Amino acid sequence: MRYFFQVSYHGRNYHGWQIQKNAITVQQIINEALSTIFGRPVAITGSGRTDTGVHASGQVFHADFEKSFDENDIRFKLNSLLPPDISILRIRPVKEDASARFDAISRTYEYHIHLHKNPFLQETSYYFRGDPDLQAMNKAAETLLLAEDFESFSRVKTEVNHFLCDVQKAEWITRDTSLIFHITANRFLRGMVRAITGTLLDVGLGRTSQQDFGRIIEEKDRKSAGRSVPALGLILTAVRYPDDLFLTS
Repeated sequence: MRYFFQVSYHGRNYHGWQIQKNAITVQQIINEALSTIFGRPVAITGSGRTDTGVHASGQVFHADFEKSFDENDIRFKLNSLLPPDISILRIRPVKEDASARFDAISRTYEYHIHLHKNPFLQETSYYFRGDPDLQAMNKAAETLLLAEDFESFSRVKTEVNHFLCDVQKAEWITRDTSLIFHITANRFLRGMVRAITGTLLDVGLGRTSQQDFGRIIEEKDRKSAGRSVPALGLILTAVRYPDDLFLTS
């Protein structure tokens, strides 16, 4: 029996999602908790990686079990075992061949920036000393919806077959004294959101023109884009799937 799990986590204490040698990751901690509950090794597959220090409020993973179970009971037991910075939000049964990774229709990230020093945001938002032009950044962000190849915003050493992504939404909004960048796509390259955010901030400060932003995309060269912003402001907020994958609502 296969289930999808929705999980949130604070990324500060972890070397990302993916299991690694000699490093504590979110996937490892959840694997260990599930294995304890079911008395056997349980392997999980996530919708995708998040890097060291990146947070999630809507990460999804799947796991297989010998038989069905009470979702609320297992969620309670899991949350009792997991550390305070990891929480299982929901468990849903799905079709046997459903994949948290390959069946995802879209993934949504937010990047949070605060413009005035705030000690309560220091672990989940990037303190940016500047006054970026929101209108200019949103105008440049529209270019992302027309682009196909995002190699300019990808890490140089990455194991992918291509750099094609379908960006469906890219928008900056304000909330009190904070800026939030929303971006939704069918897939993301490693480091892509943080590199895009850093380059758009250059546009907002007038260091890069809107025309130059389009040129950066066309050049397919990471050296042409701006710096990557810190991981602490990045949150994976949602992963969307076809409704017919789920056995119950």
